[in-house]
Amino acid sequence: MAADSHTRRERPWLLPYNRKIRHLQGITIRNLTLVHAPQRPRGKTIDDDAIPSALRTPTKAVAQRESRRLEHSRSSNDLRPIGEAVVADLSSKEDGGLQDSPPRPLLRTRRRSTMEWSGASPLERQKRLEEVAGGRMADVFFSLHVEAIDDPVYVSEEVEKAMNPNFRFFDLDSWGPSVTRLDAITVKVWVKSEAMKEHQHLLDLTVNFRALQFIGKALDSFHHPFPQNCVLFHFTDGIYTSFTDMSPEEHTIGLSHSSTKTTSGRTDPTSSYDQLMRLSTLDVCIQDALATRDRLASDINGVVETGQDALSMVNQVPEALERVKTIESTVHAQRKRLESAKKKRAELEVSIQSRRDAIKRGREMQEKALEDVLNGQEQLKQREFAIQQTQDEIVGQRRRVCEDLLKIYPIEPIPGRSLAFTIRGLPLPNSEFDNVKEDVTAAALGFVAQAVAQIAVYFSHPPPYPITPRGSTSTIEDPISMTTGPRVYPLYMRGSVRYRFEYGVFLLNKDIEILSNSIGLKLLDIRQTLPNLKYLLYVATAGKGDIPARKAGGFRALLRYPGLSRSLSNSSSINSTANSAVLAEGKGEGGAKADKGGVVIGNGVSTTPSFKMQRTSALRG
Repeated sequence: MAADSHTRRERPWLLPYNRKIRHLQGITIRNLTLVHAPQRPRGKTIDDDAIPSALRTPTKAVAQRESRRLEHSRSSNDLRPIGEAVVADLSSKEDGGLQDSPPRPLLRTRRRSTMEWSGASPLERQKRLEEVAGGRMADVFFSLHVEAIDDPVYVSEEVEKAMNPNFRFFDLDSWGPSVTRLDAITVKVWVKSEAMKEHQHLLDLTVNFRALQFIGKALDSFHHPFPQNCVLFHFTDGIYTSFTDMSPEEHTIGLSHSSTKTTSGRTDPTSSYDQLMRLSTLDVCIQDALATRDRLASDINGVVETGQDALSMVNQVPEALERVKTIESTVHAQRKRLESAKKKRAELEVSIQSRRDAIKRGREMQEKALEDVLNGQEQLKQREFAIQQTQDEIVGQRRRVCEDLLKIYPIEPIPGRSLAFTIRGLPLPNSEFDNVKEDVTAAALGFVAQAVAQIAVYFSHPPPYPITPRGSTSTIEDPISMTTGPRVYPLYMRGSVRYRFEYGVFLLNKDIEILSNSIGLKLLDIRQTLPNLKYLLYVATAGKGDIPARKAGGFRALLRYPGLSRSLSNSSSINSTANSAVLAEGKGEGGAKADKGGVVIGNGVSTTPSFKMQRTSALRG
């Protein structure tokens, strides 16, 4: 059952007369041979040995083969011809006794000697094998030709050094039906071996696809040897080739004729006389029927030609009616399109009118906005002038405030020491707090914290590390760093951890650096606290013109409330008078002193200045 299914699968599905060039997909060549080996001449036909009267028949050959004895090989130890060896054997048998078997024929070739291959080196064997194989290998390509076209319809690529070249598949549909519908093609094979200087024409094969034999879907299923220079045609349903030069039909006819010439006594059956007469009568009837059919066809054609005018008029009536219906349907469709076009035009007119109204309103608004812009340009110039004047006044007031801070917190250098300063007479080292007085250092840092907090207020630049000025117990907060624990660091050494105190001084120096950067200053070393603070105040007081005087009075908004204006004016005057007196006393007595408890007592000056009062003063300025 499996064998039957395999046979059904291997059958082609293209009939011989349906095979066309459009079904051809590729071509391969097997057993490429550049020089054809001469065939052994025969003095008789192939089937002469099968005649019973022949001297040597296949039956006699089998009988003689069974009666032979086993011989030793004489390929390497006996160089005598086979004939001489047989004669020597016969003579020895005659001397010894009767001959048991008939003598064998003397004309039998001996196996070729292999002595020269038995002792050769592997390199020499490989070289000889390459020479043998190289003599049969060549560079191959082919071209396809059809009738009525001089140029080839396809030229393949060149396969180098091959005996069984495989070429790429191709598609000839681009040539159109005039080529793809043909059932015959010419294959020309060109080769070039190592001994050739250029390609030579090896094979010119013109085949008709009807004469091809199907060998299978793939070459793996075909186990028979191919002839020399065998051309295989790959069609859509399998692989075909041509083992003969004529079609199977012609080959079958030739075999039937040749079978009649055999000498066998077999008689082929034939038709009887009655059957032949019946066939003749049937042929006469068929010819009569064909003649009658032709006569009736000619009569019908004559009648049709005679009434052609009447038939044409009859045929024109339904055609005219159909044309009228087509025209009416076209007119109806055009009327619908006209109505839809009118409706669309009305909608467009309404839309255009609304857009015109919108454009008109937009132009009016644009003209009004243009007038507002022209009027606003003058106001803009006035506002810009007022802003510039206000900024100049702010800068002047900042200069005055910084000048006041320099007077309140005088920073003076210590004679004989480089980059060593005092604030209000209290020395403050530059981030090195070994062998210093804790109370004096805490008081000096309190003055610095108070000054930095006031500068940040007047500069409108809040420091990133907020300061809480409380004299010698001032603190600073670090809300930025990702640390755990308390974020408030002391600016005094007594009763605090040393590293927290040093980190608080570092944050204070960073605030001074950021305030300096806000007015365009760049500090070289942030650890120098008092030099950097003095440099900041010195640059902030610089400017064109004289420093403006303090404006008298308080907040103008508070003047609306009765009873508050006089009290605020009096308090402002009292504060101004007190500050002037303090400055005079400070200059006369030469600074402040620190008591035993660490609280700095500045003659008449509060040690914990109010941050709110400084903000109020800034608003007044």
